[in-house]
Amino acid sequence: MKTLVVMTLTLVTSTRLFADEPLNVWPDLAPGETTRLIGEKLPYIETEIPPVTRVVNITRPTMTVHIAPKPNGSAVVILPGGGFAKVVPDKEGTEAAEWLNKQGVSAFVLSYRTSEAGPAVGWKGALQDAQRAMSLIRSRADEWGLDPQRIGLVGFSAGGQIAARLLCAGEKLTYDRLDEIDAVSHRPDFAVLIYPWNLYDPKADALVDGLAVPSDCPASFIVHTDDDGSTSLGAVMLYAGLKKHKIPSALHVYHNGGHGYGLRPVEGSQISSWTDHATHWLETRGVLGE
Repeated sequence: MKTLVVMTLTLVTSTRLFADEPLNVWPDLAPGETTRLIGEKLPYIETEIPPVTRVVNITRPTMTVHIAPKPNGSAVVILPGGGFAKVVPDKEGTEAAEWLNKQGVSAFVLSYRTSEAGPAVGWKGALQDAQRAMSLIRSRADEWGLDPQRIGLVGFSAGGQIAARLLCAGEKLTYDRLDEIDAVSHRPDFAVLIYPWNLYDPKADALVDGLAVPSDCPASFIVHTDDDGSTSLGAVMLYAGLKKHKIPSALHVYHNGGHGYGLRPVEGSQISSWTDHATHWLETRGVLGE
Protein backbone atom coordinates (compact mmCIF):
# COMPACT_ATOMS: atom_id res chain seq x y z
CA MET A 1 0.00 0.00 0.00
CA LYS A 2 2.91 2.34 0.77
CA THR A 3 4.28 1.78 -2.73
CA LEU A 4 0.86 2.58 -4.20
CA VAL A 5 0.69 5.92 -2.37
CA VAL A 6 4.23 6.87 -3.40
CA MET A 7 3.47 6.08 -7.05
CA THR A 8 0.31 8.18 -7.09
CA LEU A 9 1.95 11.07 -5.24
CA THR A 10 4.76 11.07 -7.80
CA LEU A 11 2.21 11.15 -10.61
CA VAL A 12 0.32 14.09 -9.14
CA THR A 13 3.30 16.21 -8.12
CA SER A 14 4.88 15.80 -11.56
CA THR A 15 1.86 17.36 -13.25
CA ARG A 16 2.34 20.97 -14.33
CA LEU A 17 0.47 23.55 -16.33
CA PHE A 18 2.02 25.20 -19.37
CA ALA A 19 -0.19 28.30 -19.48
CA ASP A 20 -0.32 31.18 -17.02
CA GLU A 21 -4.04 31.68 -17.52
CA PRO A 22 -6.74 29.32 -18.78
CA LEU A 23 -8.33 30.01 -22.15
CA ASN A 24 -11.94 31.08 -22.39
CA VAL A 25 -13.95 28.79 -24.65
CA TRP A 26 -16.55 31.44 -25.48
CA PRO A 27 -15.81 35.15 -26.13
CA ASP A 28 -18.65 36.20 -23.82
CA LEU A 29 -21.55 34.30 -22.27
CA ALA A 30 -21.84 30.63 -23.15
CA PRO A 31 -25.10 29.67 -24.92
CA GLY A 32 -28.06 30.05 -22.60
CA GLU A 33 -25.99 31.36 -19.65
CA THR A 34 -26.45 34.63 -17.76
CA THR A 35 -23.26 34.48 -15.67
CA ARG A 36 -19.55 33.82 -16.25
CA LEU A 37 -18.40 31.77 -13.28
CA ILE A 38 -15.25 29.65 -13.48
CA GLY A 39 -16.58 27.52 -10.62
CA GLU A 40 -15.88 26.73 -6.99
CA LYS A 41 -13.63 24.02 -5.59
CA LEU A 42 -15.28 21.64 -3.16
CA PRO A 43 -13.41 20.74 0.06
CA TYR A 44 -11.01 17.84 -0.37
CA ILE A 45 -12.11 14.43 0.90
CA GLU A 46 -9.71 13.62 3.73
CA THR A 47 -9.51 9.91 2.95
CA GLU A 48 -8.34 10.52 -0.64
CA ILE A 49 -4.56 10.35 -0.89
CA PRO A 50 -3.42 12.11 -3.00
CA PRO A 51 -6.31 14.60 -2.95
CA VAL A 52 -8.75 15.01 -5.82
CA THR A 53 -10.04 18.40 -7.00
CA ARG A 54 -13.74 18.78 -7.75
CA VAL A 55 -15.15 22.00 -9.23
CA VAL A 56 -18.86 22.90 -9.28
CA ASN A 57 -21.00 25.81 -10.55
CA ILE A 58 -19.10 26.38 -13.79
CA THR A 59 -20.91 28.65 -16.24
CA ARG A 60 -17.78 29.99 -17.95
CA PRO A 61 -15.91 27.05 -19.48
CA THR A 62 -12.14 27.34 -19.76
CA MET A 63 -9.18 25.25 -20.92
CA THR A 64 -5.69 24.87 -19.49
CA VAL A 65 -2.96 24.50 -22.11
CA HIS A 66 -0.31 21.78 -21.86
CA ILE A 67 2.08 21.92 -24.82
CA ALA A 68 4.37 18.90 -25.03
CA PRO A 69 8.08 19.65 -24.39
CA LYS A 70 8.87 17.85 -27.67
CA PRO A 71 5.62 18.26 -29.62
CA ASN A 72 4.88 15.98 -32.57
CA GLY A 73 1.96 18.05 -33.87
CA SER A 74 -0.82 15.97 -32.33
CA ALA A 75 -3.16 17.30 -29.65
CA VAL A 76 -6.23 16.34 -27.65
CA VAL A 77 -9.03 17.99 -25.75
CA ILE A 78 -9.35 16.22 -22.39
CA LEU A 79 -12.86 16.00 -20.93
CA PRO A 80 -12.75 15.12 -17.21
CA GLY A 81 -15.58 13.34 -15.42
CA GLY A 82 -17.83 14.45 -12.59
CA GLY A 83 -21.39 13.34 -13.37
CA PHE A 84 -22.12 16.69 -15.11
CA ALA A 85 -22.60 18.30 -11.69
CA LYS A 86 -18.86 18.84 -11.25
CA VAL A 87 -15.52 18.55 -13.08
CA VAL A 88 -12.41 16.71 -11.85
CA PRO A 89 -9.59 18.66 -13.54
CA ASP A 90 -6.57 16.87 -12.06
CA LYS A 91 -7.20 13.14 -11.60
CA GLU A 92 -9.06 13.04 -14.91
CA GLY A 93 -7.40 16.01 -16.58
CA THR A 94 -3.90 17.30 -15.94
CA GLU A 95 -2.58 13.86 -15.00
CA ALA A 96 -3.64 12.58 -18.41
CA ALA A 97 -2.06 15.67 -19.99
CA GLU A 98 1.25 14.79 -18.33
CA TRP A 99 1.15 11.25 -19.75
CA LEU A 100 0.30 12.49 -23.24
CA ASN A 101 2.94 15.23 -23.13
CA LYS A 102 5.56 12.53 -22.61
CA GLN A 103 4.38 10.97 -25.88
CA GLY A 104 4.74 14.31 -27.69
CA VAL A 105 0.99 15.01 -27.67
CA SER A 106 -0.13 18.46 -26.52
CA ALA A 107 -3.28 18.65 -24.41
CA PHE A 108 -6.05 21.06 -23.49
CA VAL A 109 -7.98 20.23 -20.31
CA LEU A 110 -11.55 21.50 -20.58
CA SER A 111 -13.51 22.59 -17.52
CA TYR A 112 -16.90 22.48 -19.18
CA ARG A 113 -20.15 23.84 -17.77
CA THR A 114 -21.73 21.94 -14.91
CA SER A 115 -25.37 21.66 -13.89
CA GLU A 116 -26.99 21.17 -10.51
CA ALA A 117 -29.44 18.95 -12.36
CA GLY A 118 -26.57 16.54 -12.93
CA PRO A 119 -27.16 13.80 -15.52
CA ALA A 120 -30.71 14.95 -16.28
CA VAL A 121 -29.66 17.83 -18.57
CA GLY A 122 -26.01 18.44 -17.76
CA TRP A 123 -24.55 16.92 -20.91
CA LYS A 124 -26.09 19.50 -23.26
CA GLY A 125 -23.98 22.49 -22.23
CA ALA A 126 -20.93 20.28 -21.84
CA LEU A 127 -21.32 18.99 -25.39
CA GLN A 128 -21.57 22.53 -26.73
CA ASP A 129 -18.40 23.46 -24.84
CA ALA A 130 -16.55 20.42 -26.19
CA GLN A 131 -17.56 21.19 -29.79
CA ARG A 132 -16.50 24.81 -29.41
CA ALA A 133 -13.19 23.78 -27.80
CA MET A 134 -12.35 21.48 -30.70
CA SER A 135 -13.06 24.21 -33.26
CA LEU A 136 -11.12 26.79 -31.25
CA ILE A 137 -8.01 24.64 -31.01
CA ARG A 138 -8.13 23.65 -34.67
CA SER A 139 -8.57 27.32 -35.66
CA ARG A 140 -5.39 28.20 -33.75
CA ALA A 141 -3.39 25.13 -34.74
CA ASP A 142 -0.59 27.17 -36.36
CA GLU A 143 -0.11 29.17 -33.17
CA TRP A 144 0.62 26.01 -31.16
CA GLY A 145 2.42 24.11 -33.91
CA LEU A 146 -0.37 21.56 -34.29
CA ASP A 147 -1.49 19.47 -37.24
CA PRO A 148 -5.22 20.28 -37.64
CA GLN A 149 -5.76 16.73 -38.92
CA ARG A 150 -4.34 15.13 -35.76
CA ILE A 151 -6.53 16.59 -33.04
CA GLY A 152 -8.57 14.21 -30.91
CA LEU A 153 -10.58 13.74 -27.74
CA VAL A 154 -9.87 12.03 -24.43
CA GLY A 155 -12.88 11.59 -22.16
CA PHE A 156 -13.20 10.17 -18.65
CA SER A 157 -16.51 9.00 -17.13
CA ALA A 158 -19.11 11.74 -17.83
CA GLY A 159 -16.50 13.31 -20.09
CA GLY A 160 -16.43 9.99 -21.93
CA GLN A 161 -20.17 10.27 -22.52
CA ILE A 162 -19.69 13.80 -23.86
CA ALA A 163 -16.95 12.50 -26.15
CA ALA A 164 -19.22 9.68 -27.38
CA ARG A 165 -22.02 12.16 -28.08
CA LEU A 166 -19.64 14.41 -29.99
CA LEU A 167 -18.37 11.45 -32.02
CA CYS A 168 -21.91 10.44 -32.92
CA ALA A 169 -23.04 13.99 -33.73
CA GLY A 170 -20.67 14.25 -36.69
CA GLU A 171 -20.40 17.80 -38.02
CA LYS A 172 -23.76 18.89 -36.57
CA LEU A 173 -23.42 21.84 -34.19
CA THR A 174 -25.56 21.72 -31.06
CA TYR A 175 -25.71 25.53 -30.81
CA ASP A 176 -26.22 28.42 -33.19
CA ARG A 177 -23.08 29.48 -35.02
CA LEU A 178 -21.47 32.40 -33.22
CA ASP A 179 -18.46 33.46 -35.31
CA GLU A 180 -15.85 32.27 -37.79
CA ILE A 181 -14.41 29.79 -35.26
CA ASP A 182 -17.62 27.77 -35.49
CA ALA A 183 -17.04 27.38 -39.23
CA VAL A 184 -13.96 25.28 -38.38
CA SER A 185 -14.61 21.56 -37.98
CA HIS A 186 -15.11 20.29 -34.45
CA ARG A 187 -14.90 16.64 -35.55
CA PRO A 188 -12.09 14.81 -33.71
CA ASP A 189 -9.62 12.75 -35.70
CA PHE A 190 -9.52 10.05 -33.00
CA ALA A 191 -10.84 9.47 -29.51
CA VAL A 192 -9.87 7.76 -26.25
CA LEU A 193 -12.80 6.97 -23.92
CA ILE A 194 -11.98 5.85 -20.38
CA TYR A 195 -14.84 4.29 -18.40
CA PRO A 196 -17.46 6.28 -20.38
CA TRP A 197 -20.39 6.78 -18.03
CA ASN A 198 -24.04 5.85 -18.53
CA LEU A 199 -23.96 5.03 -22.23
CA TYR A 200 -26.39 2.14 -21.79
CA ASP A 201 -30.17 2.41 -21.48
CA PRO A 202 -31.36 -0.75 -19.66
CA LYS A 203 -35.01 -0.16 -20.57
CA ALA A 204 -34.27 -0.11 -24.28
CA ASP A 205 -31.35 -2.54 -24.01
CA ALA A 206 -29.45 -0.17 -26.27
CA LEU A 207 -27.25 2.89 -26.25
CA VAL A 208 -28.89 6.02 -24.82
CA ASP A 209 -30.59 8.45 -27.17
CA GLY A 210 -28.12 10.44 -29.22
CA LEU A 211 -25.58 7.63 -29.48
CA ALA A 212 -25.96 6.14 -32.94
CA VAL A 213 -22.53 5.38 -34.37
CA PRO A 214 -22.23 6.99 -37.83
CA SER A 215 -20.41 5.28 -40.68
CA ASP A 216 -17.69 7.97 -40.62
CA CYS A 217 -17.17 7.95 -36.85
CA PRO A 218 -13.56 8.62 -35.82
CA ALA A 219 -11.47 5.64 -34.68
CA SER A 220 -11.74 5.15 -30.92
CA PHE A 221 -9.95 3.41 -28.05
CA ILE A 222 -12.27 2.41 -25.21
CA VAL A 223 -11.50 1.20 -21.66
CA HIS A 224 -13.91 -0.16 -19.06
CA THR A 225 -14.04 -2.68 -16.20
CA ASP A 226 -16.40 -5.55 -15.58
CA ASP A 227 -17.06 -4.41 -12.00
CA ASP A 228 -17.83 -0.78 -12.90
CA GLY A 229 -21.16 0.36 -11.44
CA SER A 230 -21.77 2.12 -14.77
CA THR A 231 -22.03 -1.08 -16.79
CA SER A 232 -19.54 -1.87 -19.53
CA LEU A 233 -22.46 -2.78 -21.82
CA GLY A 234 -22.47 0.79 -23.15
CA ALA A 235 -18.79 0.58 -24.04
CA VAL A 236 -19.32 -2.81 -25.65
CA MET A 237 -22.25 -1.56 -27.74
CA LEU A 238 -20.35 1.54 -28.79
CA TYR A 239 -17.46 -0.64 -29.92
CA ALA A 240 -19.87 -2.98 -31.72
CA GLY A 241 -21.21 0.01 -33.66
CA LEU A 242 -17.68 0.99 -34.64
CA LYS A 243 -16.90 -2.58 -35.63
CA LYS A 244 -20.01 -2.88 -37.81
CA HIS A 245 -18.77 0.11 -39.80
CA LYS A 246 -15.24 -1.36 -39.98
CA ILE A 247 -13.80 1.63 -38.14
CA PRO A 248 -10.36 0.73 -36.69
CA SER A 249 -10.91 0.79 -32.93
CA ALA A 250 -10.09 -1.09 -29.72
CA LEU A 251 -11.96 -2.12 -26.59
CA HIS A 252 -10.32 -3.25 -23.33
CA VAL A 253 -12.57 -4.52 -20.53
CA TYR A 254 -10.59 -5.35 -17.36
CA HIS A 255 -12.17 -7.75 -14.88
CA ASN A 256 -11.77 -5.33 -11.95
CA GLY A 257 -10.74 -1.78 -11.12
CA GLY A 258 -14.09 -0.12 -10.54
CA HIS A 259 -14.68 3.44 -11.73
CA GLY A 260 -12.94 6.78 -11.44
CA TYR A 261 -9.32 5.61 -11.30
CA GLY A 262 -7.98 7.97 -13.94
CA LEU A 263 -4.35 6.96 -14.52
CA ARG A 264 -3.81 5.96 -10.91
CA PRO A 265 -3.15 2.34 -9.89
CA VAL A 266 -5.84 0.37 -8.09
CA GLU A 267 -4.69 -2.23 -5.58
CA GLY A 268 -5.34 -5.75 -6.82
CA SER A 269 -6.06 -4.62 -10.39
CA GLN A 270 -4.04 -4.21 -13.58
CA ILE A 271 -6.21 -1.32 -14.70
CA SER A 272 -3.35 1.22 -14.67
CA SER A 273 -1.82 -0.65 -17.63
CA TRP A 274 -4.46 0.88 -19.89
CA THR A 275 -2.10 3.73 -20.76
CA ASP A 276 0.39 1.22 -22.22
CA HIS A 277 -2.30 -0.22 -24.50
CA ALA A 278 -3.53 3.27 -25.40
CA THR A 279 -0.01 4.44 -26.23
CA HIS A 280 0.45 1.49 -28.58
CA TRP A 281 -2.92 2.14 -30.23
CA LEU A 282 -2.19 5.85 -30.68
CA GLU A 283 1.13 4.92 -32.25
CA THR A 284 -0.56 2.60 -34.75
CA ARG A 285 -2.99 5.40 -35.61
CA GLY A 286 -0.14 7.76 -36.45
CA VAL A 287 -0.85 10.08 -33.53
CA LEU A 288 2.59 9.70 -31.98
CA GLY A 289 4.69 10.03 -35.14
CA GLU A 290 6.32 13.19 -36.42
